[in-house]
Amino acid sequence: MISNLRWKPILRLLEPFIGLLVVLLLFSLTEIRETLFSGGSWNLILLQTSVVALGAMGMTMIIVSGGIDLSAGSVVALACVVGAKCIQAGYPLPLVMLCCILVGGAVGLVNGALIAGLRMVPFIVTLGMMGIARGIAKWVADNKTVNYTAEYGNDHPISTLMERASARDFFPLPPGVWLTVALAIVMILVLRKSVFGRHLFAIGSNEHTARLCGIRVQWKKLMIYGLAGLFFGMAGLMQLSRLNLGDPTSAVGLELEIIAAVVIGGASLNGGVGSILGSMVGALIMGVLKLGSTLMGWPNHIQEIIIGIVIIFAVCVDRIRHGGLFKS
Repeated sequence: MISNLRWKPILRLLEPFIGLLVVLLLFSLTEIRETLFSGGSWNLILLQTSVVALGAMGMTMIIVSGGIDLSAGSVVALACVVGAKCIQAGYPLPLVMLCCILVGGAVGLVNGALIAGLRMVPFIVTLGMMGIARGIAKWVADNKTVNYTAEYGNDHPISTLMERASARDFFPLPPGVWLTVALAIVMILVLRKSVFGRHLFAIGSNEHTARLCGIRVQWKKLMIYGLAGLFFGMAGLMQLSRLNLGDPTSAVGLELEIIAAVVIGGASLNGGVGSILGSMVGALIMGVLKLGSTLMGWPNHIQEIIIGIVIIFAVCVDRIRHGGLFKS
């Protein structure tokens, strides 16, 4: 029994890496192995993974605390549109970046206020916010893409965040990738070493017990959703840098990819379990699956089916880990 308890955290930590290894082995048996394992392809994978990874950092906090956020994709689109509008208005780069991030944080605070203040179900609140944020994005953009290339071309400074210096080499990586890595390291330390991190896991494990221990659960939930919103806004900033325009119809279904990355990374939808490192590996798995599917020539609907299967499989593994699929 003691041996099992000792090995359980280690096995949970290794699960996402095993999943990544399996995906890589499967693609290594196909004709795309040379292309997929090239430096340029991995540079592209990390670039594409950055948006999902940033969203996954915020979603990890929410899921570990026992919540869920279905509005992430819509918030990314809204932040992207707001950033493009700010560029059109002639705002300097730091102010554009700040507006993108704060828009995400504002939506997160609204979600948190409704969930914590009115004790509403996160699923319902964020499902409603998904439509609200998407609708606001379309309203702000006047139901069309916000294109600032007529004034700046593709040379606006924001483009450098996700700009590839080489299509064939792994290095140098775009600044946005390094920013994602740096934030991941910070969040690993926050969740493992800070009081906020310990409270977050306590709330997810047993909210009633956490409240009896003196944790201000409602305030912590407000902080969690607000901070997660900042990460969604930052993901919108990276999306803007990649697209060089604000598209209110972008990031549709992105929330599923983000949730999939977190669950694949070992987080439990029941709350109380999860890690930033696991979520980053989960996001990387999603990136490899998407690029591998593209190189194989599979259409988008096949990629969507694969993502759906991966989500169901990850949830099944989580259920088995917590006592079995058929436990009453």
